[in-house]
Amino acid sequence: MLGDDEDVFDSVTWESPSVPAYDTGEHPSVPSGPGFIQSTFESEDERGPHAPKWEGYLVTSVKDPVKELAETKDAYVSYLVSAKTNLPIFSTPSPSARRRFQDFVFLRNHLSKDFPACVVPPLPDKHRLEYITGDRFSPEFMERRRQDLHRFLQRLSRHPTLQRSTLVRAFFESTEWHVIMHQHIAHPPVPDQSSGVIDNISDTLLNAFSRVRKPDERFLAMREDVDKFEESLATSERLWMRTERAGNPDSPGEDLTADYHDMAVAVQGLGFLESGITDQLNHFSNTLLEFSALLRADTQTQNTIDPFLVHLHSLLTYSHAHRAVLKLRDQKQLDLEELTDYLSGVTAERDRLSAIISGHAGSAGLGIGAYLRDKVDAIRGADDDRSRVERMRKLDLKIKELQDAVTTAHETSDAFSDETLREQAIFHYAKESELKEMLTNLADGQIELYKSAMEEWERIIPIIQRIRVDV
Repeated sequence: MLGDDEDVFDSVTWESPSVPAYDTGEHPSVPSGPGFIQSTFESEDERGPHAPKWEGYLVTSVKDPVKELAETKDAYVSYLVSAKTNLPIFSTPSPSARRRFQDFVFLRNHLSKDFPACVVPPLPDKHRLEYITGDRFSPEFMERRRQDLHRFLQRLSRHPTLQRSTLVRAFFESTEWHVIMHQHIAHPPVPDQSSGVIDNISDTLLNAFSRVRKPDERFLAMREDVDKFEESLATSERLWMRTERAGNPDSPGEDLTADYHDMAVAVQGLGFLESGITDQLNHFSNTLLEFSALLRADTQTQNTIDPFLVHLHSLLTYSHAHRAVLKLRDQKQLDLEELTDYLSGVTAERDRLSAIISGHAGSAGLGIGAYLRDKVDAIRGADDDRSRVERMRKLDLKIKELQDAVTTAHETSDAFSDETLREQAIFHYAKESELKEMLTNLADGQIELYKSAMEEWERIIPIIQRIRVDV
């Protein structure tokens, strides 16, 4: 909910921050306010060069799902999105608007294009029938979707870069959102820049199956960390599902609720035989029935929309988005390596032609490719100095083009690596905050369940104690 301290970074206390193997000193220092992690450092010098920096807070909420155009074939659900912020990019501290699911899809897709180095949180699937029943206009579906969209905006609002994007501002503020969408498509903030050099290189050089030859140990450690985190989430899901089976009516022999119900019936039958303590045994039987009902209600809630599992799945998809950014960083380094190799090959060919013209060398020692090329040129009659000079001129142009491309690729790779280090720190804080929220909610639910059970059992103790035992 809006303004709930449990939903923002301000509620997280880093008593003993862990330092990963790829430690980059990412310890953000930001102004006070909701949505922030308070810095443990006193000065700018104590923070690392890749530390993320927040310029303000953005606390968001999604609520009030409403079915629009209900009696038409174009019916859809709209949600009230609102925020509280002190970011200077916003024109009001409390913006709000109504948006439909497709608007969230547009926001997410274009943030991914505008900020390719950022971990943009994923959206829920368009149809999540695996954990709900009913159609997309049922109260259960709309509430589940509302919670998922709330978590999506919450993750955006905690990101120091995404929270300040003009598209996010328009999403909360604009009364002409459709106009904003068309303008954004027509004039994107980061226009597509196709690399003519890379596009012209054969797919045998640049392909999705190539591997980085000189991997950076920092990013190898990050990938290993992501692998372990996702493995831990999968293990948690498996173990939680195992605990649910103990109260699942579809699992014969493991239904605790049915066992307690049967025991209640047996105790009630015992009361008919023991005339002196019939009343006490009937009360005990009723307590067993109440406890069985509590377990059944908790089990049915978990089987319908288990909050713990839903959040766990969402966190897993969020981790997949982080993995995709790491993979894209590797691709940027791979582009640099392949372009560098291509430049070396073109330069070697140019030097070979220059040596032939000057009479200092032939094709010997330059490989079978150069030898065959010379023979083909000789057959075609293109091995004279004039044709070689023309080829050298074209190669000089290609070398200049490739040198510019290598410089650009080097700058892009370095910038992407720096941003990935910042994203790792941001994701680390977001991950720990969500784990705290998820486990706290789980603990609160278990406490509430067993508090209710304890009250039922405490009421029966005085009644049982009234049973008189004569020795």
